[in-house]
Amino acid sequence: MIEADRPVVAYLSMEIALESSIPTYSGGLGVLAGDTLRAAADLGIHLVGVTLSHRRGYFHQRVDPLGRQSEEPVSWSMDDFLEPMEPRVTVELEGRPVQIRAWRYQIMGASGSRVPVYLLDTDLDGNAPEDRALTDVLYGGDLAHRLRQEAVLGLGGVRMLRALGYRTITRFHLNEGHAALLILALLEEEFARRGSSIALSPDVIEEVSERCVFTTHTPVPAGHDQFSLDLVRQVLGERLAGWLKACGQDPIVNLTDLALRGSRFINGVAMKHGEVSRALFPGYPIRSITNGVHAVTWAAPSFHALYDRLLPDWRRDQLSLRYAVSIPEADIWEAHMDAKRALVDTVNRETNAGFDRDVLTLGFARRATAYKRWTLVFHDLDRLKQIVAQRAACRSSLPGRPIRETMTAKK
Repeated sequence: MIEADRPVVAYLSMEIALESSIPTYSGGLGVLAGDTLRAAADLGIHLVGVTLSHRRGYFHQRVDPLGRQSEEPVSWSMDDFLEPMEPRVTVELEGRPVQIRAWRYQIMGASGSRVPVYLLDTDLDGNAPEDRALTDVLYGGDLAHRLRQEAVLGLGGVRMLRALGYRTITRFHLNEGHAALLILALLEEEFARRGSSIALSPDVIEEVSERCVFTTHTPVPAGHDQFSLDLVRQVLGERLAGWLKACGQDPIVNLTDLALRGSRFINGVAMKHGEVSRALFPGYPIRSITNGVHAVTWAAPSFHALYDRLLPDWRRDQLSLRYAVSIPEADIWEAHMDAKRALVDTVNRETNAGFDRDVLTLGFARRATAYKRWTLVFHDLDRLKQIVAQRAACRSSLPGRPIRETMTAKK
C-alpha cells in the first residue's frame, strides 16, 4: 500500500538492474541504480524508483571469434516478476496522446523495509504501433525514438508518480541525463501551482532546480544524448521546446547540460570521474561520490560463508566490512579460489572456452562499443606482466597451487 503523504525521494533511471532474470539493464549504470535502491531498502530510506519496462530486454549478446558483436532480443515474462498497477497517464508525442501504465517491483531490505520500483510500459491498446514499441528495447531505435523514450521516462515518470499517490516528493534524483525531461514536468507543476501562465523566468527554474539532484556517469561525449531543437519541437511540441530554449538548449538540446542546469547538487561517481567531468562541463560544481556496491548482492557464496563466520553483522551493516582487513589472508585466498573455480567451471561449461583455473584471466563483460575502451588494460603489457609476476611470488606461500606466471587474453 502506498503511503501517499510520506515524504519520499524519487529515483529515475533509464535502466535498473533488479535481478538477473529481469534483463532490463545493460551494464554499470543499471547495476549502480539497482545497488543504490537495495542499499536504500536496507537502510529504511523512503525512496521510490522509476524506469522503463523494456519488454524485449536489453539484448542477448554474442561475440564471434573476431570480436564482432551481434544482438538478439531477450524474451521474459513480466507477469512472473511484476505487479500491474491501475493508473494510466498520458504524454503527447508528435501530436499523439501516448498512454502509459506501470508495473511494480518490490525490493526487500535486510531490515524488512521495502523500496518500490515502477517500470513504465506503453504496450497498450489504443497506442499507435510505434508508440507501443517505445518501452520494448533499452537504447534502441533512432534519435527520434530515443527522445520519445526519454519523454516517457521523464515526463511520464513524474505524472505516474502523482497518479500513484506520491504527493510529497522531496527530491528527484536523475541517474544520468536520460531522465532530464522530468525538469519540464516539474516546470508544468510549478506553473500550475502558481496559477498563472507567466513566462518562464529564472526564479521558476531555480524553484525546480532546488528539488533535483543529478548523477553523471559517462566521461566521454558519446555517452551524452543530444537532439536538435527542431527534432524536439517535432516530438514534444512548441511549448516544451520553447521552455528548453529558455533553459539554454538552443540550437542543440543536450540532456546532460539540461540536468546540470536544472539540479541543485551534481556528482560524479568517483574522485577521478568528478575531475574529468569538471573538465568536460566547466563552470558546474560537480562533486564526487565514489561508487560502492551492494555487498550482499555481489559477494560470492564462499565470501558469504566467510563473512557470516567472522563478521556476523555484515548483512545488516555493510560498513562492518571495513573489519575484513583483519581476516587472515589464507582465509581470503581460500574463499577467492572457491569463487574462481565456480566461475571458471561455469564459463567452460557454457562456452567450451577451456579456461585454466590457475592462470590469471582478464575478462571484459561490457557492451562491445568503442567508448568502453575495452583494450585499455593492454596498453602497457610490460607493466601488466610485472604485476602478474609479483603477485605469483606473493601467493606461492598460500594454500593451493600458486598462480602460474602466465598471462592469456581471450575474446
